[in-house]
Amino acid sequence: MAPNEIPNEEADEMFAAWMRQNLDRAAEHFAVRVVGDPVLGWRQRSIGAAVLSPDGPRWLRVVSEEIQWAEGDWWTGNADSNAITGVRKPRVLGLVEWELAETRRQRAELMTFVPGQRCSDTDVLREEPDLSDDWWAELRTALDTIRVVPTLRLRNDEPDIQRAVRDKLGHDLDIEHWDTVHGDLHWANLVRPRFGLLDWELWGRGPAGTDAASLYCYSLLVPPVAAKVRETFADVLDTGEGRTALRYVASRALHRVDMGDHPDLADPLRDLVARL
Repeated sequence: MAPNEIPNEEADEMFAAWMRQNLDRAAEHFAVRVVGDPVLGWRQRSIGAAVLSPDGPRWLRVVSEEIQWAEGDWWTGNADSNAITGVRKPRVLGLVEWELAETRRQRAELMTFVPGQRCSDTDVLREEPDLSDDWWAELRTALDTIRVVPTLRLRNDEPDIQRAVRDKLGHDLDIEHWDTVHGDLHWANLVRPRFGLLDWELWGRGPAGTDAASLYCYSLLVPPVAAKVRETFADVLDTGEGRTALRYVASRALHRVDMGDHPDLADPLRDLVARL
């Protein structure tokens, strides 16, 4: 069977096995032992697992990308986020890169371990998690802390944002203010019972209110949680800037729907856009 004739399911299994080999190679490099079940990221482009080092528990992550795309802010985001303090998050302790046959580049990052359970196995929340008032307060404090971090990194530049919004909503946005944002705030990147925020690939400058809008959009299938997000960030979302951020995030999420992700979120997102 020719490579391009391999069934999708079999090809996915082969790629997942190859990513596990990359994880094992990185573990050998850092002299750590994989002790947790490996977790594959979006479309298997990354793999991570809890590991044990001589200094205690750590998290090891490997991302793989075609060489022409393995650069820029997203490629160095986790390591660059070491500049952010005052937020419970992983810190990159070491990294290594290697290439395969001049086609793909791998980047392995050994990080501090943030204990806890992910609030959701997927970006979109589908069940109400048990979150304390302290958890919500720390979430709010974290986003306020991130917002004022100085950086030249960009989550997306304005032309990219306007193209995405125009494609899905048919108009441009009036973006007046930019803040520093996590850039990928959804429920699979949040841990409990103690608050923690994971996956810092995409952090950088973005339209003010992006993170609150993102969490709200990914909460729409669980109305009590969506209401809590709205209450926690009312001063952000119930403003002109907040409505701009909601339109931006909704258009981005609808693009993911078109790619086959979270189809059950399509109607709630379109209803949100109609209300806006």
